[in-house]
Amino acid sequence: MSALADAAWRKSSRSNAAGSCVEVAQVSGVTGVRDSKDVAGPVLAFAPADWRAFTSALRRGTLAA
Repeated sequence: MSALADAAWRKSSRSNAAGSCVEVAQVSGVTGVRDSKDVAGPVLAFAPADWRAFTSALRRGTLAA
């Protein structure tokens, strides 16, 4: 996503030393999520309401596959 191309990415506080990490960035009302081992790879982009719903479902453990 071009809006996130120059974003300041940060690693999740849940990242571990083994390199299993995700990074997030927020730009212009979009939250992006990517694999820190593949920074040129795909990015999941969330609108604000969708990001809130996603993180709430993660916290509750209710994400559906």
